[in-house]
Amino acid sequence: MTEDLSPAERYAAARLRAAEEATALAPFRAMYEFDLDPFQIDACKALEAGKGVLVAAPTGSGKTIVGEFAVHLALEQGRKCFYTTPIKALSNQKYADLCKRYGPGKVGLLTGDNSVNSEAPVVVMTTEVLRNMLYAGSQSLLGLGYVVMDEVHYLSDRFRGAVWEEVIIHLPESVTLVSLSATVSNAEEFGDWLDTVRGDTEVIVSEDRPVPLWQHVLAGRRMYDLFEEETDHGGRGVARREVNPDLVRLARMENQRTYNPRDRRRGKMVREADRERERRQRSRIWTPGRPEVIERLDAEGLLPAITFIFSRAGCEAAVQQCLYAGLRLNDEDARRRVREIVEERTESIPGEDLHVLGYYEWLEGLERGIAAHHAGMLPTFKEVVEELFVRGLVKAVFATETLALGINMPARTVVLEKLVKWNGEQHADITPGEYTQLTGRAGRRGIDVEGHAVVLWQRAMDPAALAGLAGTRTYPLRSSFKPSYNMAVNLVEQFGRHRSRELLETSFAQFQADKSVVGISRQVQRNEEGMQGYREGMTCHLGDFEEYAQLRRDLKDRETELAKQGAAQRRAAAAAALEKLKPGDVIHVPTGKFAGLALVLDPGVAAGRTNGHRGFEHHDGPRPLVLTAERQVKRLASIDFPVPVEPLERMRIPRSFNPRSPQSRRDLASALRTKAGHIAPERHRRQRAAAADDREIARLRAALRAHPCHGCDEREDHARWAERYHRLQRDTRQLERRIEGRTNTIARTFDRIVALLTELDYLRGDEVTEHGKRLARLYGELDLLASECLRERVWEGLSPAELAACVSALVYEARQSDDALPPKVPGGKAKAALGEMVRIWGRLDALEEEFRINQTEGVGQREPDLGFAWAAHQWASDRSLDEVLREAEMPAGDFVRWCKQVIDVLGQIAAAAPAEHSTVPRAARRAVDALLRGVVAYSSVG
Repeated sequence: MTEDLSPAERYAAARLRAAEEATALAPFRAMYEFDLDPFQIDACKALEAGKGVLVAAPTGSGKTIVGEFAVHLALEQGRKCFYTTPIKALSNQKYADLCKRYGPGKVGLLTGDNSVNSEAPVVVMTTEVLRNMLYAGSQSLLGLGYVVMDEVHYLSDRFRGAVWEEVIIHLPESVTLVSLSATVSNAEEFGDWLDTVRGDTEVIVSEDRPVPLWQHVLAGRRMYDLFEEETDHGGRGVARREVNPDLVRLARMENQRTYNPRDRRRGKMVREADRERERRQRSRIWTPGRPEVIERLDAEGLLPAITFIFSRAGCEAAVQQCLYAGLRLNDEDARRRVREIVEERTESIPGEDLHVLGYYEWLEGLERGIAAHHAGMLPTFKEVVEELFVRGLVKAVFATETLALGINMPARTVVLEKLVKWNGEQHADITPGEYTQLTGRAGRRGIDVEGHAVVLWQRAMDPAALAGLAGTRTYPLRSSFKPSYNMAVNLVEQFGRHRSRELLETSFAQFQADKSVVGISRQVQRNEEGMQGYREGMTCHLGDFEEYAQLRRDLKDRETELAKQGAAQRRAAAAAALEKLKPGDVIHVPTGKFAGLALVLDPGVAAGRTNGHRGFEHHDGPRPLVLTAERQVKRLASIDFPVPVEPLERMRIPRSFNPRSPQSRRDLASALRTKAGHIAPERHRRQRAAAADDREIARLRAALRAHPCHGCDEREDHARWAERYHRLQRDTRQLERRIEGRTNTIARTFDRIVALLTELDYLRGDEVTEHGKRLARLYGELDLLASECLRERVWEGLSPAELAACVSALVYEARQSDDALPPKVPGGKAKAALGEMVRIWGRLDALEEEFRINQTEGVGQREPDLGFAWAAHQWASDRSLDEVLREAEMPAGDFVRWCKQVIDVLGQIAAAAPAEHSTVPRAARRAVDALLRGVVAYSSVG
């Protein structure tokens, strides 16, 4: 009560209130119906004090409030604010949010696809757009006061993460940076780096979720809590969350054998008891179906829910299963509202395309309150699902993990079907970071009192491992920064080689590498101490045991080398035999997944330099295309032929044979079995050991027998110590090489890139040549390949559709590597140009190897992929959507996304190609117009 205060205290309180009301934060807080959390207030105060901020907080905690305050400050100060996001969908969503608050006149959008009011004081954009503006020295940067980097932890992304660091390093010093991140375990380390490169940066970490999250496991008919309530052990005030013992017993019960053959001797009563116990156990441990899960959640008031399924096909199948089960989550009023919204949002889609896009099946699910959400969907369809979910008109969404990347679709409950997903190379357990990101969607601020994460029971589930996932709330932020060709020419043009090198040394990647050297150095010291002890253990009174041990190792190495030489000779003989094969040869594949009888359709000698799916050139020996006796058409690799193979028979391949036709494959495979099924495969010949005749081995064995230590009674004990010494010495040398390799790593990679670009006349010292200036305007994984194609005039004289086909090879990457059959490509000039593109790539690939530029480390030019060339050509040739999608065998969402990426690169090429004496710029612009129609044109999100 103010009347209880003294006059001096009342005066001080009044001054404090006046001071708070005079800040920019006071009117900003008044815009929200809820009070700001302490971490939001601290971050906003730091911003108003002129500091940069790094805010690390859980998903759904309201980090974007801090970004919105930066917008508020910029508008109040008459300066600009750029709000960057990692994906176009999130940029579109943020643009809509800011337009509602400040009006469309003050907010712009730049995503590569869309350019709306780009000179507005507040512009939402993807991070790549800002990177390109910085390199181009765009006039739009004038007056820029704040940059918000939403989802800044995206710099860990191995494909696109480098862009975030480029922006952070190159932004003018006058710009205040607002970095918003998911909870990471090394926020202070990242903040230290930001402080180094950006100046005064305050790190604000919040680990508290605004809505508590409860973890559950659904097994059979029961929903188990993953953790017991927190308890105080022994009155010591130590609170811990224990794994629910019921779940532990359930897992133990599933692993126990329920029936033992010896039980037969116990009689019928024992067997009946066993069967009854097994029935009871099974009634408790089973995984409910998808409709049952949704019904269960609905009955317990846990909808809306997002079920994460790590498969597009799985998401679509889940919706169909719910529809077949008769599941309805909407009443008639909600169904009517859904139809109105859907029809309004899709009215621009041509009627003839609706059936092709699966519109009516999709609409039926939406009317019932059920939908899928994944990257293969048409962008417009995804946007509608998001809007209906936020409005409460869709209550069950089955989604892939891409939904967890920032899209504002919080739910009351998140369901995880499995804890394993395909990571592009193999099926792997999800990480604690991924688990946190996915389950972070549960619990809607201001709506739900608590959120719920539900994991479905799976065979061999380990509750303790799940508790470890759920209990690890953070994950480390690791830099994926690597210099690129485009980056190199842009840096040299702006700063010169020496200053560019220094700038790259300030990257977060180098910052982390330098810090890690300290720990490695300590390990080297410990190893050296251990080696001293091992040296004492191998001391022999008869002579120098280290010398004796070296003889033993030399002998072993020589024997291993001879074995490898024999294997290499066998591989060479196998490759030579493959090169002699002809179409129609019947062979026996000796090993591998497709071992057995096979008919050669194409000897694949060119495929030794040719990858049959991704392009024309590859360096892995002959790759015959065969029809197996099991009716499969596969392109084999040298690994399938460890020994030479010879034709067993000859067969005629009918001219009408179509490898894509199941009937053709069945008929020819039947003829193959009839013709050669009786022929037994040749047995592998034994290889004659060369060791007996090797002079070096004889010399080493004689030296070993003559050494004084050979006669020591404790020789084998000494040898064990010597082996430990050698192993630790080898490990220590590797650590020393790591220390050497981590010092100036980024700069050394940059030096190699600069050397290659100098060789190709893109750079001459600090001068950027005309070729280099063209490369500076080309962004993408295959920037150098695109520049070389322009330089060698590969695309001159192509029609717009042919050029679209060629450019698609620069952006497209197949989701799965199935290179059994070569992709369909357009003929004529387009085919010749595609072949020339792959030839140029082969030359660049060899040059990168010469300059030690390593693609596996994310540097260099990957092989162009021709898998979208036919679809791009047909769409640009005005073919119907139905025809193109049917022939491409591709979901509409993927088709739209790849078309938009082709359009983006075509725009770059139109700007970068020489204006004089070239047909390319005009063809590129016309190709953009030809692609930007129908389903591609009316999809607002790329």
